[in-house]
Amino acid sequence: MSLVTPEFGLLFWMVVIFGLVFFLLAKFGFPIITDSVDKRSAKIAQSLKDADEIAARMEAWKVEQAQLLEKTRREQSAILKEATETKARIVADARTQARAEADKILAEAKLQIAAEKESALRDVRREVALLGVQVAEKVLRHELSDEGSQRAFLDQLVDEANETPIRS
Repeated sequence: MSLVTPEFGLLFWMVVIFGLVFFLLAKFGFPIITDSVDKRSAKIAQSLKDADEIAARMEAWKVEQAQLLEKTRREQSAILKEATETKARIVADARTQARAEADKILAEAKLQIAAEKESALRDVRREVALLGVQVAEKVLRHELSDEGSQRAFLDQLVDEANETPIRS
């Protein structure tokens, strides 16, 4: 398995997790931001309308109107900039979380594969040992089928036992 060419299961879970995170952001994050921007834009628009009405009634307040408009534009720009930064941060956090989750899933899969491999190797070793014992049993039965070969084998075992030093 490679990160350059991931398997279908990994791609599936990555897409599912990304979709879930995107859905949560779309459902809960973006509406709040857009509502606050819309409310603020509506408030700014109302402020501009009031400023225009005041300017039409009283020419003397032109300087104040210009200052109010400038202030309003700066606030709108700051709010839009803040909203953009918040959106970028949320998206970056979601990507980071998705990557972390994908790495976690990949690590768990590797651990599971290693465990299954070890289990399979133990099973194969057990089978090989059983086959070896069965083959040895059949060979001994065949070789020790008559009484003379049995006595010779027992004598050989006794001689080997006498030659082997006793461990304490």
